[in-house]
Amino acid sequence: MAGILVLGAGAGAGAYFLLDSSNGSDSQSSAPAPNIVIHHQQPQAAQDLGFPTFATNNTTRIAGMDPVADAAGAALAVHPSVGGVEGPAAVSVVEATDWRAGIAAASLTAPPIGAPILLSATDSVPGLTSDALGALAPGGSGATGGSQLFRIGSPAVPPGLHSTVVPGSDPAQLAAGIDQLRQKLTGSKPGHILLVGANRSAFAMPAAAWAARSGDSILFMDHDSAPKPTLDALRRRKGVPVYALGPPSVISDKALKSITKVSGQVKRVGASDPVQNAIDFARYVDGSFGWDIRDPGHGFVIASDARPLDAAAGAALSASGDWGPLLVTDDPASVPGPLRGYLLDVKPGYIDDPTRAVYNHVWLLGDQDAISVPFQAQADDLAEVAKVSSGGGAPSPGPKPGASGQQKATPKQPYPKQP
Repeated sequence: MAGILVLGAGAGAGAYFLLDSSNGSDSQSSAPAPNIVIHHQQPQAAQDLGFPTFATNNTTRIAGMDPVADAAGAALAVHPSVGGVEGPAAVSVVEATDWRAGIAAASLTAPPIGAPILLSATDSVPGLTSDALGALAPGGSGATGGSQLFRIGSPAVPPGLHSTVVPGSDPAQLAAGIDQLRQKLTGSKPGHILLVGANRSAFAMPAAAWAARSGDSILFMDHDSAPKPTLDALRRRKGVPVYALGPPSVISDKALKSITKVSGQVKRVGASDPVQNAIDFARYVDGSFGWDIRDPGHGFVIASDARPLDAAAGAALSASGDWGPLLVTDDPASVPGPLRGYLLDVKPGYIDDPTRAVYNHVWLLGDQDAISVPFQAQADDLAEVAKVSSGGGAPSPGPKPGASGQQKATPKQPYPKQP
């Protein structure tokens, strides 16, 4: 069974709708859309009602078996497109095997373009992607240059939509082309440029959420050098602040030194493992760059580092609603220690009145193979608002800021205003 499970309940009976993505293609070659199987039964257990598998007090799961399904689910969650509510003006379509193009395309998700990412094969459009496009019904706008669809590389797309193509097969070339397209549409340079490693997906994943939040461009680096399209893009963007995400094992000091000759100083943020790397980036702030999330009252998105395209699939979740950074896990069964420590650091609390508290919310990407139900239960507990006995913060048996490899929180700076 593959795809997204959606529950409808009424008058004591449950109806289960299973959309079968079949790993990105139709389960039957003759079927133009995914099979829909409907089972009516009385709910017998909590799992029959979708809890805690799909939602808890403080978490919501987009339970796709693969990133194709997660992308469709995230796009429809952010843009319900029913009840007279318009969908997005455009969508971006990326090849379902190209995590680099997906992460780079996240900057087109940011306002004012607002194009969520869908995934497609090279020879056919998956049923879930086709259905999601039909439901979203992008109509184009001035902000999208009239385009209803941005085709990144060479994925298959449905006919009949006004499309803009970003050509190329090389990741550095595609990322530079996306940077140029966003400037053409917005009429302005990016506020910042974020360099990520082209060969270490787990370290690059958090960049997608920030690009979706800010509109900043993502460019790719090899370990010891900068590809020519990246250097050319940096020359065009001379004067734009540049940051590198990840440790020297991902982008070497030698590679960054070559960048300084083109764009001046490059600041590095990140850590030596993917989980801590995402946490460090969520905490980081330098002027208007960075999430600066070191206090409660925020949204978060968690994905498995084994599914890098989930970073692209969930990018729209960071560009509206809870505006949350992407955190990654290398353990599908349990919240890793560093991630647990960070979520405890930002755990919300109240003294007298919980209705006057701030709250955290966590989106989880992927089915139970990607992130287990016990993991979700732990994340829910870590996000739950807690009563405190004084103004010192929520009680916690976990590590304090600065312990167990966690960054020590620095004095709070003004949080960048949301677009």
